[in-house]
Amino acid sequence: MTSTKPFGRMMAAFAALLFSAGALWAQEFKIDEVPSVTAVAPARLKPRTILFSDHRDDKLADPGTGLIRFEDWARERPIQKQLLSPFPDYAEPVIRVSVHGIAKFYTEKLHMYVVEARFLIDKAPDAIDLGRYTHLDVLEKIDPSIKHRRITADQAAPQADPQYAYSRRPGRRWCEAEDSLCIESRYPLEGKLPVGIRLANKLEEGGKKISEFMEFQTEIRTLGRDEIDRGGFARLTGLDAPVAGVLEQTIFYVNQVMQFGKLLTVLQPSPADAGQTVATMFMTLAVETDVLERKKEFENVPVLRNLIPAQVLMGKSSFNSGNSISAGLPDYVRNRIRALAEQFER
Repeated sequence: MTSTKPFGRMMAAFAALLFSAGALWAQEFKIDEVPSVTAVAPARLKPRTILFSDHRDDKLADPGTGLIRFEDWARERPIQKQLLSPFPDYAEPVIRVSVHGIAKFYTEKLHMYVVEARFLIDKAPDAIDLGRYTHLDVLEKIDPSIKHRRITADQAAPQADPQYAYSRRPGRRWCEAEDSLCIESRYPLEGKLPVGIRLANKLEEGGKKISEFMEFQTEIRTLGRDEIDRGGFARLTGLDAPVAGVLEQTIFYVNQVMQFGKLLTVLQPSPADAGQTVATMFMTLAVETDVLERKKEFENVPVLRNLIPAQVLMGKSSFNSGNSISAGLPDYVRNRIRALAEQFER
C-alpha cells in the first residue's frame, strides 16, 4: 500500500504557504477615507492604516471632476499653494503662441488635484533615512512601469528650451540643489488607452496630437534644516510637533495634460510615542483646464464617448486600466502613497 506521508507533508507545506501569504496580505497598508487628514489627531491613527483625502467633495471642487481651480486653491489655501507649488511665487503660466504668424499670449488656466495622507511609521524619526529616496534604484521599485534616467541641470526643459521658460525656478536652476536627484521619466500608457488615442488623433485634423506616453522631469531632494525651520511645514500638517524631515519631489515639466506635480512628505515624532513617526504626505497635480474642456469632440464619436479626458483622468472611463497613471489619478495616487508607506516601514 502506498504511503500518504509525502502527500500529507506536501499539503501541510501548501497550507503553510497560503497562511503566510494571507498574513502578508493582511499586513498591507489599507486606505481609510476621511474628509480632512490634518483634522485627525495622531492618537486616532491606527497601525498600517493610511488616512486619505483627495477633497473631491469639497465646496471648492468642481462637482463634475472633483478638481479645484488653481486661483481658488491659491486664495483659500495659501499655505498649500506656497509649499505645494513648484516654488512659492508660482503663477499660472503665460504661454506664447503664434496665430497666423502673429505672436499672442494667453494664461494657461489650471485645475488642481489635491491629496493629503497620514499614517504612522513604527520607527523613530531619526531611524528613517529620507535620503535613500533620492536614489534611482529605490524609485524604480515604487512603480516599475515608469522608467527613469538621470538628467543634468542643462537637460532640464525649463533651462534647455525657451518654450518652457515660465517654469524656471527663481533663485537657482532646477537640478542644482545639493544632494538632489533629477530624473526624466517615461510611462507608456497601458491597456486600451493607446488604441483610443490613435483613433482620436486620426479624427483630429491639424490639431495637436495626443501622445501615447507621459514624459516628465522631476527634482527630488531632502530639505535642509534651515529650509524646514523657515518653511511653515508644521502649519501645513496641522500637527504641533517638531518637523524632523521633509522629502520634496517636484515635477517641473510634463509633456501633456499637466503643468506640474508635487509630492511632499513631512515627518514628525508622534506626540504619544517618541519611538513612532507621523508621516503626512501631500500630492498636488496641476491639470490644464483646456484638457478638461475637450468634451464635445469626443461625445460626438460613439467609440470615443468613454475617452472624454476628464473621465479618463479621474478613473471613470472604460479605457482606464492597470495600477499606474492609466488607472486614473485617484487610483494612481492611492497606489503610490501605499507603496511609499510600505517602503518607509521597511
